[in-house]
Amino acid sequence: MSDGWTDGKSRCLINFLVNSLVGTWFMKSIDASDTIKNGELMFKYLDEVVEEIGEENVVQVITDNASNYVNVGMRLIEKRRKLWWTPCAAHCTDLMLEDIGELNVHATTLSRARQVVKFIYGHTWVLSLMRTFTKNHELLRLAITRFATAFLTLQSLYKQKQALIAMFSSEKWCSSTWAKKVEGMKTRSTVLFDPNFWPHVAFCIKTTVPLVSVLREVYSEERPAMGYIYELMDSAKEKIAFNCRGVERKYGPIWRKVDARWTTQLHRPLHAAGYYLYPQFPYGDKFSNVDEVRKGLFECMDRMLAYQERLKADIQLDSYDQAMSEFEGCIAIDSLTLRSPTKLQKFAIRILSLTCSASGCERNWSTFESVILLFL
Repeated sequence: MSDGWTDGKSRCLINFLVNSLVGTWFMKSIDASDTIKNGELMFKYLDEVVEEIGEENVVQVITDNASNYVNVGMRLIEKRRKLWWTPCAAHCTDLMLEDIGELNVHATTLSRARQVVKFIYGHTWVLSLMRTFTKNHELLRLAITRFATAFLTLQSLYKQKQALIAMFSSEKWCSSTWAKKVEGMKTRSTVLFDPNFWPHVAFCIKTTVPLVSVLREVYSEERPAMGYIYELMDSAKEKIAFNCRGVERKYGPIWRKVDARWTTQLHRPLHAAGYYLYPQFPYGDKFSNVDEVRKGLFECMDRMLAYQERLKADIQLDSYDQAMSEFEGCIAIDSLTLRSPTKLQKFAIRILSLTCSASGCERNWSTFESVILLFL
């Protein structure tokens, strides 16, 4: 994994980390201040890291999806025929929020909300009065990214709607010097008299919080996100449509912003394969067994497996698809949703080993085992 950041001296540093089932380790850091825009050198850095770790040990290389990294990633998978380049899911999701924030309603609402929050937090007396009415609840909510923070702040603002209305209607406010200043009168007018402000705040929350939840999930280390991102994005879109009461005119522009990033950047064969190979999804009622899911799985196997291993994997997939052997029965299937990722890994290995043995295949299937482990 490659992660760029800027330190207090404005140096552009790139961290290289290695992730496996056991955890994530820091490998090294380089100062790329003079080379961050140089695609040739960025390719060299990533290629050297793959060489140092061993190409046979690398399933995917993850970076953000800035244009220079996209070009580097494409070059890397052309040279290294067994691995994948994948853009960072968290970065892509954050960019979805940024794109949605540029829609007219969202941009206008965020701008007005920022003005309200800036006025309140910019003046000690006003902030103290607000805390009196909100019982010390704050409006600012920090999140893992700037755009997530903006929409979560909207959520906090909406939760304190009645408290803010009471505050700007109170005698204490009306008798203060701030009530007679232009900035104060403008903020009060937004909170009390703007007929669109609060409805639009509610709309912005309903159409973005599902994506913020996705962002939290992919940042979390409680479970591997690779097998979940496909399902998470589908669920987020469904939730947005539900929050808009199924009115396409309302949720359509949001979906188009999400799809623009998902289709061109985030939708990768590894994500589709991970969705397919996590047992609780294909055995669930809402499994989207569409062509693109199976296509992603087959692309992964074609790229990562030798011909003979590919044949064995097809046989194992037949047993997996048909819930044969130890996958049979309600107890076995229902328990998949309750098992931890670690137990699921062992369970999948054991089952695939048994089905391979039962079909007369050799037990040498370590490559496919590593693919299964990646997603589980």
